[in-house]
Amino acid sequence: MIIVTGGAGFIGSNLVKALNEQGRNDIIIVDDLTDGRKTRNLTNLDYFDYIDCIDFDRAIAEGNFDCGSIDVVFHNGACSDTMEYNGRYIMKNNYEGSRNLFHYCQNHRIPFIYASSASTYGYGHKGFRESPECEEALNPYAYSKLFMDRYVRKFEGEYTAQVVGLRYFNVFGPNEAHKDKMASLVRQMFYKNQETGVINLFEGTDGYEDGGQTRDFIYVKDVVNVNFYFWEHPEISGTFNCGTGNAHSFNQFMQAVIDYNGQGKIEYVPFPEVLKGKYQSFTEADTTKLLAAGYDKGFHKMEDAVKEYCELLDNNEGYLR
Repeated sequence: MIIVTGGAGFIGSNLVKALNEQGRNDIIIVDDLTDGRKTRNLTNLDYFDYIDCIDFDRAIAEGNFDCGSIDVVFHNGACSDTMEYNGRYIMKNNYEGSRNLFHYCQNHRIPFIYASSASTYGYGHKGFRESPECEEALNPYAYSKLFMDRYVRKFEGEYTAQVVGLRYFNVFGPNEAHKDKMASLVRQMFYKNQETGVINLFEGTDGYEDGGQTRDFIYVKDVVNVNFYFWEHPEISGTFNCGTGNAHSFNQFMQAVIDYNGQGKIEYVPFPEVLKGKYQSFTEADTTKLLAAGYDKGFHKMEDAVKEYCELLDNNEGYLR
């Protein structure tokens, strides 16, 4: 059996789809379907069972969860809203459940591959290496992810089974419609560009030109490949960046959408006051540790990945077929 928490969400549903393509359907999906839109992500997936996240978290915490032999846990369930400032909710949702699941997997010798975040690097002024001196949290979401990384790090050298934390950079791709303002700009601006011929980006900030803020955009298919690589190599544990190592500006990112649509222009809007002091103007994964671990599947070229995703937005509302 394979457990995918957040399996009805963006990255989780892509993981389940890829597992199906490998012939696996002995999958338990754990999620919260309060937002019923996520059921659309489940439509074309083949899995054994679904468990509500509250029931799952309770069973894990009480030590009475049992579904037989478990090959691996892909833990992607979390509140992913970087603008959520209820710290108590964030820590309950993102940290406490993750900590309990980590111990459950250790107690039962189950590989545990979980989602961390590039937000743990804060402004990135100290670099984007997987080391404590580079770490900084600008909001409760980032803090919850960083606290989990630091917690599992305390047990290094004592692991009974694989533990891998993947620091996702800016992931984009199919099955993210439910994320609304947290969805990638490709999703947010694709239809607006078709309808109005305009794409809006922020004016310059932190010394960057208009639309010149840069991010390490990684296609969700590549994120799945990184997850699977570590699953295939249970002897490897640690925290690893999950990014391409190549940053692109938002101007470049949105130009790929304009190129697909064959029309459009970029217009700039004032940088929001609410984001000042809390915004990463530059991210770029240091992939040294990932590549040293043997990852050799490469990454999609940004323009090619955007084109493929735009085709899904055009023909299937941005959902996996």
